[in-house]
Amino acid sequence: MTRDELIEQTRRLIAEGEGLAGAPSMGELRAWLRRSDDTLADAWGSMDRYHLAWLSVGKPKAIVRGRPMTPDEEAAYVREVARQKTAALRMSLDAVERQGMPFRGESGGVGASQGMGDVPGRVRFDMPAEADELAARVRQAREEAARHDAVDHVARAPRPEKMQR
Repeated sequence: MTRDELIEQTRRLIAEGEGLAGAPSMGELRAWLRRSDDTLADAWGSMDRYHLAWLSVGKPKAIVRGRPMTPDEEAAYVREVARQKTAALRMSLDAVERQGMPFRGESGGVGASQGMGDVPGRVRFDMPAEADELAARVRQAREEAARHDAVDHVARAPRPEKMQR
């Protein structure tokens, strides 16, 4: 899957999720969830139960147990699950489109002003130039500390007076 294909597919899924709010349908929700799960798995890998629980996708606050849902409850359920999954899709779209993050299965197709191409003099995106200077100074301080530890200093445990004989 190319970056452009992922962006297009994710935008389409977001629009479909928003459409479910206007015309909630349990069957359409299930089909949309399968498509969106497949797209996210192709892009980022499959999610285990821990991640899904953390995102609260498919876990409405007022869940109905032990009886069939009324039409109003079912519509509210479809809207809430679609809202949650649409939010996850928006995060994925932001990561790929705005942040230019690499994704699993990427095979090229980087659109204009997107992607992970080299930016002269810049290590990270959306960071001020001062961040690069600070990172260089921190790197230099760490190198000096490592040289000091390796050459001049031997780590020793503290020796309280009572233990010295």
